Amino acid sequence: MSADGQNDEAIRVAFATTSRIALVGASAKPWRASHEVMRFLLDRGFDVTPVNPTLAGQTIHGRLVVASLADAGPLEMVDVFRNASHVSALVDTAIQLGAKTIWMQLDVIDDAAAARARDAGVAVFMDRCPVIEDRRLGLFRH
Repeated sequence: MSADGQNDEAIRVAFATTSRIALVGASAKPWRASHEVMRFLLDRGFDVTPVNPTLAGQTIHGRLVVASLADAGPLEMVDVFRNASHVSALVDTAIQLGAKTIWMQLDVIDDAAAARARDAGVAVFMDRCPVIEDRRLGLFRH
């Protein structure tokens, strides 16, 4: 069983109903996972806004980096590439901004924040990577 308790159909639905993604913890360094995943999501037609206060005003993959999650709105999914210690505040902000989905990358788990999000009607995926899920489920092949 996965850390988030979600099944394959929930993953399919999350991506099928999402077009705008805020990628928190975006990196301009090509060897970083967030850089690769952002490119992957853009290549599959998602409108991705990179979020990183230290890179705000710069561009990654041609997209303007914003300083905060609030600056990335409107958004549907929040993809988190931050240490789990930062997740709680991000989840609270995502809920306030009306996110439908919170996606926490590999090794990012915060059960209490996930429970708050679920209580607010937000789908939560933890300890997962869209690239890995695509390879496993064939999500974005047409």
